[in-house]
Amino acid sequence: MNDAPHILLLGGTSETAPLAVKLATVGYQVLVSTATDADLAVGDHPAICRRCGRLDRDQLAALIEYDRMAAVIDATHPYARDVHQAARDAATHSQRPYLRYQRQALVEASGAVVTARDHDEAAQLACAAGRPVLLTTGSRHLGPYVAAAQHNGIALYARMLNHPEAVAACEQAGLAEQGRIFGRGPFSLEQNRALIRHYHIGVLVTKDSGRAGGVAEKLAAARQEQCRVIVVQRPDETTDNTFDDMDRLIAALQQCCPPIPAVLKTGELK
Repeated sequence: MNDAPHILLLGGTSETAPLAVKLATVGYQVLVSTATDADLAVGDHPAICRRCGRLDRDQLAALIEYDRMAAVIDATHPYARDVHQAARDAATHSQRPYLRYQRQALVEASGAVVTARDHDEAAQLACAAGRPVLLTTGSRHLGPYVAAAQHNGIALYARMLNHPEAVAACEQAGLAEQGRIFGRGPFSLEQNRALIRHYHIGVLVTKDSGRAGGVAEKLAAARQEQCRVIVVQRPDETTDNTFDDMDRLIAALQQCCPPIPAVLKTGELK
């Protein structure tokens, strides 16, 4: 197994473990890299290990070279645009294949669902209604929502992972403690409905994080509780090496980077 090609898998989502296990099962050594040390299943297999900590382009390139990675697979969040760009650049710099897994989108605009180009627009749309807002987009873009809520004099609640980085982001943005809801998703339909009712939410803000991100349950809860929904659109980054199916991604990886050396009938390696 030690002779197997090493794959750098950039993860952090619920797809990390199943993708890592699939890669290990077909014969790759897998290093899962995540931005934080938050609890996350990465797959129970001897060929899988994990490192934690944010890496920029140069640090990624150094890791690729030092650990002799054969390829880079980017399975980070669909909205992690900066990470995607850094990973692509690092792979190009190191002359390694770059493949990206992106979960399928789920949201379509409708009468009850409004899409926004970015967080600034989403914050303005959400707070213009004059009703309490539930933000379910994480802790990285709190600033525009806090500012818009304060300007309009409405209550803002943000649900996020309970992690020191999230707490620091709340402090920096000025989100009051009573507006912080900590929990680990995805959340069920009834959990979402209960939260909406408890805080008398009138507008729910989400990303189109796909079925794995619990978006279907959010939309259903908002519909049943008669909440308006604001969806921050995904960055448009789809390329020829982007896959929404793990098996097709692995098949493409096997073409450019076979998991084990192919042996000729004479016994010599190709």
